[in-house]
Amino acid sequence: MKSYTYYPGCSSEATAVGLGISSRSVAEALGMELKELEGWNCCGSTPYGSLDELEAIVVAARNLALAEKTGLDLVTPCSSCFVTLNKARVHMMDKPQLKAKVNEALAAAGLEYKGTVKVRLLIEALMNDVTVKEIASKVKKPLKGLKVAPYPGCQEVRPRFGFDHPENPIALDSIVEAVGAEAVSYPSKSKCCGGSAVIAEEGLCLELMYKLFDDAAKNGAECMVTPCPLCQMNLDAYQAKINSKYNTNFNLPVLFVTQLIGVALGLKQDKLGLKKNIVNPNKVLAKYL
Repeated sequence: MKSYTYYPGCSSEATAVGLGISSRSVAEALGMELKELEGWNCCGSTPYGSLDELEAIVVAARNLALAEKTGLDLVTPCSSCFVTLNKARVHMMDKPQLKAKVNEALAAAGLEYKGTVKVRLLIEALMNDVTVKEIASKVKKPLKGLKVAPYPGCQEVRPRFGFDHPENPIALDSIVEAVGAEAVSYPSKSKCCGGSAVIAEEGLCLELMYKLFDDAAKNGAECMVTPCPLCQMNLDAYQAKINSKYNTNFNLPVLFVTQLIGVALGLKQDKLGLKKNIVNPNKVLAKYL
């Protein structure tokens, strides 16, 4: 069993409880020990950096400094947390003066960031440490016949700070296929859902999401899967509004990738947080549960 320092992030304990529950359950089933980072704080998410870059990096760096003490890789299930923490790490490594200012602030709490901790997204660790071959070998209920539209979102593939190809991401496809399902190809796969812009520009974001659903549905998808809590919340929560605005009848469950893996591993629903999803996935998953 390989051990990691685990950074849950705020979403997995609030708006994306299903992500938190399923991540821990799947990790345990696949032999990953997730040791929650003691005393972790919000990473600052992406909006903070546009207000005060130094403060935003200090907020993220506190987590990095705490994680560094464990000597383990820092793993998070949240795409946004992954990019925010990794961006802070990269910026400090590239800019020694910035790192010095950050450490000056951290010193007030008796902390120092040296730059040794590695920040990783959970699905990357699943792919590269556990491996898709190992995941496939532990599948108890192959999702044969299930057509899944993989949706990585923007953060996972973000150039320089992400880990997948920005124009042709394949990580999710590999995992979908490892659990026996069919990864549906659709034109909008690499397009943004609007993210947090939905708060200020709902109409614009509804259009972006409509295009995602339309493409996925036209190509036969029965559900969508994503690692990102913000993408999942948008696509799950706004689906009814999209149907109302565009006179459509989309009913595509939007699952976290860990929920999909967990179903294939034969884990019980309460171990995957499936009841937390807004668009009920039971009809699509019934024969596998």
